Parts: sequence; C-alpha cells; structure tokens
Amino acid sequence: MTPQSAPAEIRPVDGPTPTRPLRIMVVDDHALFRRGLVSVLDDEDDIDVVGEAGDGDVAVQKAGELQPDVIIMDVMMPHTTGIEAGPRIRAIAPDAKFVMLTMSESESDLFEALKAGATGYLLKEMAVTDLPRVVRTIATGRSCLDSSMATKLIAEFAELAKQETSPRPKETLPQLTPRETEVLKLLARSMNNREIGGRLFITENTVKNHVRNILEKLQVHSRTEAAIYAVRAEYVG
Repeated sequence: MTPQSAPAEIRPVDGPTPTRPLRIMVVDDHALFRRGLVSVLDDEDDIDVVGEAGDGDVAVQKAGELQPDVIIMDVMMPHTTGIEAGPRIRAIAPDAKFVMLTMSESESDLFEALKAGATGYLLKEMAVTDLPRVVRTIATGRSCLDSSMATKLIAEFAELAKQETSPRPKETLPQLTPRETEVLKLLARSMNNREIGGRLFITENTVKNHVRNILEKLQVHSRTEAAIYAVRAEYVG
C-alpha cells in the first residue's frame, strides 16, 4: 500500500473505546497481502488479530466462532464476496463491525457495501501506517471512507436530492413508536447512543434496543440508511 491522503472520518455513532485489546479478523483472498496486514496490526499492543480468512464463506464461519470486534474484508473474493458475507456475519456476530479494504472504486460496490452494513470503505492505496488508526476508529463506532469514495457518495446524495420532486410524507413511518421516532430524529443528526440517551434521559442500552427496532421496522441494514430515510421523510429539519 502506498501513502495517500488519510481516509475521511465520520463522527462517532456508538460507545467508548474498549479497555481490552481489540479483536480483529482479516479477510482477503491474496495470502501475501493478508499476511502484510496481519503483520502491521500485530505490532500494536492494543490490537489482537484473532483470525484470518481467504474467502467470504470462511469469514462467516470464523466470525461466528471468534466474535471479533472489527473485520477488515476485501470486496471481491472467490465463492462469496465481502458484500455477500456482510449480512451473514451481522446475523451471527451482531457486535462485529466490518470495513471494506479493496481495489474497487466502483460506486455500486461502495453503495452495496454500505447497504450490507459496512462501517467503512477504504482503498488498498491507503498508507499502511494508517491501518491501526482505522481499526481503532471503526471499533469506537465511527465510520471511515476513502476521501475519493466519500466524494462520490456525497455527489450521489446530491443527485438524488435533485431528482426528488416531492418529499416522502411522514405517513411513511407509521410503524415507529413515538419514542422510536424521537431516537430516529436524533440518530439522523449524527448523535451517538450516549448523546441520544442523554437527550432523552434513557440509558445507552435502551437506545441500542430502539435503534435495533428502527432498523428492523424500516428494513434497512445500518444507521446511515436509517438516517437517509429520516431525512428524505422530512423527520429532520
């Protein structure tokens, strides 16, 4: 990996930094590249690489067994891609966060990865020295996007806004309870669980339960998708 501009960091959406070493799994079908990532991460005292995988199917199996905190995963792999593996991993290791580290600059891969629940999308051109910082960032609930991919994402949202001739009415969210609606509004303002709990005078655990229910009811896979839903439905001014 060659030095490039640092990945764009998005503000926190989850809890505090873990006090124990972070449990990391690295998934890439290129063994030499994978071992390079493992070597860099193993040099960090607060990071413990607990597993590796060379394809999406093995990644799903090991994620269930190892319950890692963060999974670094390639998009294009044999048998099962990283994007296909993402939802399966979330089903058996719901607390694990995963970030795509890939050669693909495709907008469709970026959008599909985010829909699959990825909390980051980075290109393999990034500086190898940035990798431990990225892992810590993802583990604390922030998202990381390569700066060029972040630009594409913003451009796509801008285009969607132009095409939107009439906003969705609030009646598109009748299935949410009043409390879930309040949580969604604050989530869409980029508040993390602690901030939402403080604003509504409820615990972080209660906020997590509400967020889980919101994602299920809206049939979306991530907080980002839920936030976009809320903005388009005019639940955020």
